[in-house]
Amino acid sequence: MTKPLVLLDPFPRQRERIFNPAQWERLSAMAEIIEDKHAPMADSLIEAMLPEAVAIIGQTALPTDRVERAGKLRAVLNVEGNFYQNIDYHACLTRGISVLSIAPAFAVPVAEMVLALALDLARGVTAADSAVRAGTERYGLSGNPDALLISEARVGLIGYGNIGRALRRLLSGFAADIQVYDPWLPDSVLRAEQMRPTDLDTVLSTSQFLFILAGVTSDNQGFLGREALARIARDSVVVLGSRAGVVDFEAFVELANAGRFRAATDVFPAEPIAGDDPVRQSRLLLSPHRAGGIPAAMETIGEMVIDDLGLILRGLPSQRMQPARWETVFKMRSPPARGGHAPDEDD
Repeated sequence: MTKPLVLLDPFPRQRERIFNPAQWERLSAMAEIIEDKHAPMADSLIEAMLPEAVAIIGQTALPTDRVERAGKLRAVLNVEGNFYQNIDYHACLTRGISVLSIAPAFAVPVAEMVLALALDLARGVTAADSAVRAGTERYGLSGNPDALLISEARVGLIGYGNIGRALRRLLSGFAADIQVYDPWLPDSVLRAEQMRPTDLDTVLSTSQFLFILAGVTSDNQGFLGREALARIARDSVVVLGSRAGVVDFEAFVELANAGRFRAATDVFPAEPIAGDDPVRQSRLLLSPHRAGGIPAAMETIGEMVIDDLGLILRGLPSQRMQPARWETVFKMRSPPARGGHAPDEDD
């Protein structure tokens, strides 16, 4: 019996980083995998194989004309993590082609990282290390004049998607008072998650720990402008862990430099960061967009793809990956990976 044909076009990721040998053996057993030694896959190969392809693993451009020629296509399994606007989602969804993302694979790794950044800012971990190395350390209480506890503190989440839900589970052991602002979710959903729904002004002005986790969409680009950022509670801990596009990044850095709040970020407006970018000399705690790109996440990606592809080939609905939805997919505005950005370190 002929195996179904699947195109593997994972750029900017690499096949070897997504699928370990055992996973690759499982994938190869269920389908005939067509891949290209070049990355991304050559247009000529895509055009030749697309009419017979049952699935695409990757974020291959699929304008309307390609979708129309892909008569057997059932699913696009995006392994980058964002729903880019290089696909005619209307054509895919109209024809019953599932477009899926592995974004949930990064939820726990990113949640752990933003929590680690917050704890560092609250307890001065990096600052204390630098002081010891410089011979200026202070011991005991004198070394903790500005230390904060996250336990039982008021914590605010802006955005309650995959990362927010993973972070809530991590925060449960801290008995924190968690409030959430997410205009895409009704209050009843947040209350069912034991979260307290609130408005933007309240979450900004009353949270001692604030996590900015909203993805960037056509509705919210730069919605945390200078005026909104100025309402953040003084001396609070603020972690930007989703996309730089949701904030006025210049204002964010300026206010942190002025001591209005303690800040950390894992994301930047342009990546890689320019060598002379002033953020390098700022007071922010900096992480170079590495929160999600860890080996465990890559292994999870491989498992998710194999599990859902196996279901799809049996005529069953996917269970592990995140589906593109009519109501929201056209709003997504995350930028594609840029030149120089390590292909397996973005999330």
